[in-house]
Amino acid sequence: MTAVVVYGATGHTGRFVVAELAERGFTPIPAGRRSAGRSSAGRRSVRDGMRTASVDDPTALDRALDGAAAVVNTAGPFALTAGPVIEAALRAGIPYVDVAAEIEANASTFADYAQAATPIVPAMAFYGGLGDLLVTAALGEGRRADAVQVAYGLSSWHPTAGTRVAGQVSHARRGGRRVRFRNGALEYHDDQPTQLDWKFPEPLGEQPVIAEFSMADVVTVPSHVDVPDVRSYMTAVAAGDLADPDTPAPEPGGDADQAFVVDVRVRVDGVERRAIARGRDIYAVTAPLAVEAVRRLVAGETRATGVASAGAMFDAADFLHALAPHITVELP
Repeated sequence: MTAVVVYGATGHTGRFVVAELAERGFTPIPAGRRSAGRSSAGRRSVRDGMRTASVDDPTALDRALDGAAAVVNTAGPFALTAGPVIEAALRAGIPYVDVAAEIEANASTFADYAQAATPIVPAMAFYGGLGDLLVTAALGEGRRADAVQVAYGLSSWHPTAGTRVAGQVSHARRGGRRVRFRNGALEYHDDQPTQLDWKFPEPLGEQPVIAEFSMADVVTVPSHVDVPDVRSYMTAVAAGDLADPDTPAPEPGGDADQAFVVDVRVRVDGVERRAIARGRDIYAVTAPLAVEAVRRLVAGETRATGVASAGAMFDAADFLHALAPHITVELP
């Protein structure tokens, strides 16, 4: 069976990726900065064959990737881990996938590895990858848009400890300022967030959202779509959960009660095109996104070389349909 290293296998998302790889017929090789005990899912111990490697030890990283056909990096903050693990993947000559939602870390990956000899797909997760695939599918064969809107409808959000740490790192890197993609570039600003109502498809319906709640889409989409304005929105209830330090982390087995709707609206020459995704548990569905990307990379089912977002690397519509039953989609 094809071996795939999961760096950060002991984390909440990493455990889902390990389980998904095994279910899809791969041989997952758990790796990370430290060892850990048995997965709460009970299907596999992440201690089995665990390879330990610090990101500041290139030799250990090389050993961790030995014999693998690809590596999935689920260990944040990605500002610290992405570069070293990518470099190890390049030395091994294998594809690299990560699940980074950190805007600055993703921007650095695109900037630093444009000429990479092996495929690199950052943000291959619920935030970044899914929205980028939906935008690309909505555009069809086009690669130009007047504006892109990505609205995240979450019924709730129980952030992991990793999500909180990554958010703190991003907040520090931008000096506490907010970020948006406007006039064709990332723009850091001090404007206060505003709230408006967004009419989501069922099952959410109309919800108050925080406008310009920028996620990784402000990096992934403009990396291959000629568009001056990319805006993302978040349901106010989910933004409130994230902001509240007392919101508990998700249970180890997942958060099946959390429903989501991602509503993408792309305007081209005055005509709106819409793509919608529905599912449950934003961390759990990151696993099929990342593993489907690995499957296609290993099989050579790609459309780009070097570093590329999900929409640029893969056939977006075909990829989205392959995510069923984890995620259901409506495409134009």
